[in-house]
Amino acid sequence: MTEIKSLTLSELKTALSGQPGFRAGQVYTWLHRGVRSFEEMTDLPKALRQSLADGFLLTAPQVLRRQESKLDGTVKYLWQLHDGNCVETVLMKYHHGNTVCISSEVGCPMGCAFCASTIGGLVRRLSPGEMLDEVLFTQLDSGQPISNIVLMGIGEPLDNYDNVCRFLELVNSGEGMNVGMRHISLSTCGIVPRILELAESRLQLTLSVSLHAPDDETRSRIMPVNRRWPVDELLEACRVYYAKTNRRISFEYAMIRELNDSPETARLLLKKLKGLPAHVNLIPLNNVAESPLKPSDRASVLRFQRILEEQGVACTVRRTLGSDIDASCGQLRRKYQNTR
Repeated sequence: MTEIKSLTLSELKTALSGQPGFRAGQVYTWLHRGVRSFEEMTDLPKALRQSLADGFLLTAPQVLRRQESKLDGTVKYLWQLHDGNCVETVLMKYHHGNTVCISSEVGCPMGCAFCASTIGGLVRRLSPGEMLDEVLFTQLDSGQPISNIVLMGIGEPLDNYDNVCRFLELVNSGEGMNVGMRHISLSTCGIVPRILELAESRLQLTLSVSLHAPDDETRSRIMPVNRRWPVDELLEACRVYYAKTNRRISFEYAMIRELNDSPETARLLLKKLKGLPAHVNLIPLNNVAESPLKPSDRASVLRFQRILEEQGVACTVRRTLGSDIDASCGQLRRKYQNTR
């Protein structure tokens, strides 16, 4: 059965070609308001509502867990999908607006050593409509308007490339949520062919690359993807991406004690990034019960930041949000699975 929320307005018009021309627009508007059933589309004829119910799947996730931080107001959702699988979404509140961090897959195939999302591997990829649901129903449940989206939750977005691109088209649609591309960030562990393909689309989103180490030995140890596309090949793809889009790339860098946080490593990172307009986002590592990796101490993080900034590289330390509610990727889903 076709999942109706994954259709563009043009495709919906084709699917409803036997109806008056304006009907597709009505249906599309209802879908992007987050209705849970076709019966809620009250300005449609009853016969059409029944026809839609018979011919299409309308997704609407259920809240399994909702945790709100007492420290900063961050809200984490564990959603149950129509097939019983679960994904996480995080709502983060900033002075410039509300940001929702969404998942792109159920589980993750990439195997990064520091991430709870990948434990158990990939179950399946999310559809465009299911990703849109994360934004829509987070907004509806929280009562907070969403102004920014980051694809940094469970899963590797570029491993689900076609569905993610369709989601971007849907959420950017002027007839839908109309979230501007410059308000969207997409994070990848470094699937080089997809980065190059994304560059050709020239979308004005922010590309965030999970780098976490500037040398192949260390990066391959914690990120298996590096064995396929090593650091220099990844950074060359990033240079191509910048040349095509003129968009500065953000490099995510988890600070791991006695692994990637030394002054020598910072200087090597400077060498690797030379000539590439970049922003480095240092991330205090989250403790994952199944991982032996531990976060760097604050002094090491600040020293690393200072070395980069002294050479003109923009560098910030990510503010930790939702530390009291398992807000890091995969933690809540993993905890739920272990209690079933």
